[in-house]
Amino acid sequence: MKLVTWNVNSIKARLPNVLEYLREANPDVVMLQELKAEEAAFPHLEIGDLGYNAAVLGQKTYNGVAILSKFPIADVRRDLPGDDEDEHARYIEAETNGIRVASIYLPNGNPVGTDKFSYKLAWMKRLVLHARELLESEEPFVLGGDFNVTPTDLDVFNPVGNAMDAVCRPESRAAWRELVYLGLTDAFRAIHPDEARAYSYWDYRAGSFRKGDGMRIDHFLLSPAMADRLVGCDIDKKPRAQEKASDHTPVWIEIGGGPVDTL
Repeated sequence: MKLVTWNVNSIKARLPNVLEYLREANPDVVMLQELKAEEAAFPHLEIGDLGYNAAVLGQKTYNGVAILSKFPIADVRRDLPGDDEDEHARYIEAETNGIRVASIYLPNGNPVGTDKFSYKLAWMKRLVLHARELLESEEPFVLGGDFNVTPTDLDVFNPVGNAMDAVCRPESRAAWRELVYLGLTDAFRAIHPDEARAYSYWDYRAGSFRKGDGMRIDHFLLSPAMADRLVGCDIDKKPRAQEKASDHTPVWIEIGGGPVDTL
């Protein structure tokens, strides 16, 4: 079973690229972020023609997350608990093929020292609390998405120059560790523990992609049951090299064994 997470940076602008990727990579489940579209504008027909069901939480111009699956989608949750006044479309969760999956677009938090950074840290606290509840349920789950955190200096091309970026700040990394220390597994580092310059995001400016100057901010976090079934994980840079590409590229995991393959 192959799962993919991808911040598409506008589903409308990137639709031809997304459809091409779905046809070629043929993933079973896809978590999309930064749709920048309301659900009514989501391309359900085009996605459905490729055999995918879709659960969508959209928002005009900003944010927006979705789960695509070749299997039925059930028990959809369209919010991260803990703040009834938070109207940002950043979290969607559902059951498909025997596992719970969540598509996450965590706040960027820049500039540091503003309400945006405080919102990011508060959002991460809410995510920690919800992940703890998911673990207590003992239901196998996968959290995938744009976490807007570089877990360590290994995950950013210029740690010194980016030290004040919210995705690299010690506070953000501490919140990430709190999440992982619940008992979750960073899928990429489980497979590639020491790989350097393995990035999922490259800024559009200054030829960053051509130079390889990026960050690893798109992640899969796995519950213990799913970590036991992890077969592979990697970053597919091909979509980032296309014309009109998103500034992010897909990250994928392969899950084998267990009931998810027999449902």
